[in-house]
Amino acid sequence: AAVEGMKELISDLDFDKLAAIESRGFVFGGPLGLGLAKPLALLRKAGKLPSATRSVTYSLEYGEATLEAHVDSFEPGDRVLIVDDLLATGGSALASARLVGESGAEVVGFLFLVELDFLEGRQHLTAMAPVFSLVNY
Repeated sequence: AAVEGMKELISDLDFDKLAAIESRGFVFGGPLGLGLAKPLALLRKAGKLPSATRSVTYSLEYGEATLEAHVDSFEPGDRVLIVDDLLATGGSALASARLVGESGAEVVGFLFLVELDFLEGRQHLTAMAPVFSLVNY
């Protein structure tokens, strides 16, 4: 039901690929990609991908984190939807968008199962692309 609800939220969005953020984003990105017949790129923590990668390091409330993607995950001109389970402060989503953008691809949306409204993460993302959340708290 969650995947179907998320799919409905983006039914009018034009995109070529999904990018799922480790690791709970994979839970939703996989079935969404399969159901929509769209390729899925994995955005992983540093050192987890087996081939050449590009990376971005970003700040967290408690330190720093690094996300990586294979260098061939995105091509210039790709229209990418970033998927994760939760939108809190928006830090991971912003870092993901930087990683996608560095390849010449375009982020056309952010899709989340849950958004914590009181943390105002949406405010950091909407200037870049639309934000879709199935559940808001």
